[in-house]
Amino acid sequence: MAEDGPRNPTAVKDVPADAFITAFAAYLKQTNKVQLPQYVDYVKTGAFKELSPLDPDWYYVRAAAIARRVYINQGMGVGAFRRAFGGRSNAKGRVTPEHHAKAAGGVIRHALQQLEAMGLVEKNPAARGGRRITPEGQRQMDLVAGGVQVTRFHYLA
Repeated sequence: MAEDGPRNPTAVKDVPADAFITAFAAYLKQTNKVQLPQYVDYVKTGAFKELSPLDPDWYYVRAAAIARRVYINQGMGVGAFRRAFGGRSNAKGRVTPEHHAKAAGGVIRHALQQLEAMGLVEKNPAARGGRRITPEGQRQMDLVAGGVQVTRFHYLA
């Protein structure tokens, strides 16, 4: 039978997505290696949005989410991230039918370039392209994941 004591996670896949993204965004902000674009205060994350993000650290959160997705699903490019981070094109309650709209590619491209400059991801040399995680990036992300507290559920018999 498995051990009943608390167990620390050892990889990104062992941690819930929201907890890891929050922790890795704080790590990216703390390291001061990510250079924010000049337009970070007033850019929207997609053409279907009305306002820019309200969280002042939204860029670090987006970069952390992109890094996690590259870790889990290697080979994703800017187009795949635009589809993944997209949303509904029309507000609810309008007459026209809603359709899926892609997210802003410039923000995603800049975040990937910053992650490449840090050495966390690299371009995939395979024919399909996209990005993949580097061994150093995997090590850093696993270290951050190891520091995340994971609550374990116990079932009463």
